[in-house]
Amino acid sequence: MTLLRRAAVLIRADDPETGWIVRVALSALLIWALIGQATAPLIAALVCWFGFVATDHRWPRLARVSLAVAALLPAAVVGDADDGSAQLFLFAALFIFVMLPRTPLRAVLGLTAAVLAVMSLNIRGSAMLAQAAVIVIVVLFSLHRREHRLRTEERARTHEAQARAAALDERARIARELHDVLAHSLGALAVQLEVAEAELTEKRDLTAAATRVRRARKLARDGLTEARSAVAALRADVPPLPRALADLAAAHRADHGVQISLRTRGSAHTLNPAAEVALVRTAREAFTNAARHAPGADVTVSLEYTNSAVRLIIANKCDGADSGGGYGLVGARERLALAGGTLEAGAADGMWRVVAEVPA
Repeated sequence: MTLLRRAAVLIRADDPETGWIVRVALSALLIWALIGQATAPLIAALVCWFGFVATDHRWPRLARVSLAVAALLPAAVVGDADDGSAQLFLFAALFIFVMLPRTPLRAVLGLTAAVLAVMSLNIRGSAMLAQAAVIVIVVLFSLHRREHRLRTEERARTHEAQARAAALDERARIARELHDVLAHSLGALAVQLEVAEAELTEKRDLTAAATRVRRARKLARDGLTEARSAVAALRADVPPLPRALADLAAAHRADHGVQISLRTRGSAHTLNPAAEVALVRTAREAFTNAARHAPGADVTVSLEYTNSAVRLIIANKCDGADSGGGYGLVGARERLALAGGTLEAGAADGMWRVVAEVPA
């Protein structure tokens, strides 16, 4: 089974038009064509063919010269061959010569003209026109196939480069997210612990120290949640945005005992991870601000899908004061901007609204 697998791998990796399988098959066919019909030009053409096969990888220029000669030699006796052996040699060598991706176009045109010139020495009239038409068709078809293959390979390389660049951008984004989360959480955590230590060692105030420790614990818990959210962007099983928002709303409802209504409009479709994480972060920040500045107020969440964008609207009652202009929304706005989105926040008609939008 191992040999069969290796053979299957080699077959799949081989060029289906100029690879070793084609060359082995053509070699066998050319040898068979010479049996009982061997002539000096065709034998010489076969020698040149094997010269091409043997030198193609090490000396490509010499290989192309050998292949060109293998096409010119049978062209000189096409009119004399009644069994088609000369045509077989001519078309096989000419097809491979044109199909080689490194063969310049001027070399293809030059060989085609030389073949037609050599044939004209032995063929006249309508027979020559018919042979010339067939050769031109073969050359044009081979050029078309070669250009199509080259364009396909170029598109594949471009797609691979784009995928590699996207992967690098995604890794950089995750690294930035983790850095922001850890730098903020650990920095604030260190400050709280330093203050708690001072409360214990200098002031002997157990109550104030316990308060600082509780704040440090909350910072550690929030930082862990943020870090998990950032790492989740690398996982293949990231929950869809509506479910992620529903989970976030359920957690906020359980923690603060408020009512949260979540509505989804439009046909849901997948966003890139950067945009989804940015929207989830924005929702978390909006919930935090609502709990801090409008405790007990109900929150409404609307997720709207359109053909060109995805919009997230989070609203809660407010008393007209600024209830969310801190660094949290600034960071959310920056994250959305990196994903090509925008964020607007402000009070109107007794409601505080946060509107985040990313391109679809």
